[in-house]
Amino acid sequence: MGVVYLIRHAQASFGAANYDQLSTLGQTQARALGHALRGRIPDVHAAYVGEMLRHTQTAQPALAAWSHPPQLHVHAGFNEFDFQQVLVRYKPAYANRVLMMADMARTLQPRKAFQAAFDAATARWLSGAHDDEYTETWPAFRARCVAALQEVIAAAGPSAVTLVFTSGGTISALAQHLLGLPDDRVFPFNRTLVNAAVSKVLYSDRGVYLSSSNDHSHFEGDHRALLTYR
Repeated sequence: MGVVYLIRHAQASFGAANYDQLSTLGQTQARALGHALRGRIPDVHAAYVGEMLRHTQTAQPALAAWSHPPQLHVHAGFNEFDFQQVLVRYKPAYANRVLMMADMARTLQPRKAFQAAFDAATARWLSGAHDDEYTETWPAFRARCVAALQEVIAAAGPSAVTLVFTSGGTISALAQHLLGLPDDRVFPFNRTLVNAAVSKVLYSDRGVYLSSSNDHSHFEGDHRALLTYR
C-alpha cells in the first residue's frame, strides 16, 4: 500500500502586498512540520509542490529535517485556484487591493470580513451559474487536482511514500472527490484546514482513500502557539 501526504502550506502573508510568501510564523511552522514528519516517516520517496512560492517555502525547510531528502518536483496540477479572480468576479471593486483592504479594515475585524467575502465569492464560483466569467471553473479545477494526484500515484509505485505541498483549495477538492462530498460542503471543510496540516491518502489496487485529514497534532501541547488557519 502506498501513501500520499497532502500538506497545506504554512502561514502566508495575509494583508501584505505579496500574499504568496511565508510569514515569519509560517517559516517556524514549516520547520516544526519537518521535524514532526521525520519522526513519523523515516523514508520519503518523492516530494512535490505546486507553483506557488508558499508551497516551496514550506517544503524546503520541512524537507531539510531529513538527512537525505528527496528531490523536489514542481507540478502545476497542485496549484491553488485563482482566489483573487474569484473574489473580483464577486465584487469587481476588489480589483483595487488598497480599496479592498480599506474596506476590510473599516469593519474592525478584517480577517472575519475577508472570510465572509471569500465565502460568498466561492459560493458564486461553485454555483456554475457564471462559469463563462472564470478562467478555470470549479469542475475544471477539481479535475485538474484529481489528475495531478493520479499522476503522482502512478509515478510512485505500489509502496512509496510521497509528500505533496499544496494549498487548502486543492486539498479540499481532493477530499470532495475521495469522500463524495456535495459542493456545498467543500468550503466549510476548507475553513477547518490548519496551516501546515497533513492529510493522508492511501492507495492500492483496491482504490484510493482519504485515511485522515487536517492532522495538526504537531501544533498541540508545547507548540500550540503555532496553530493558525490563515
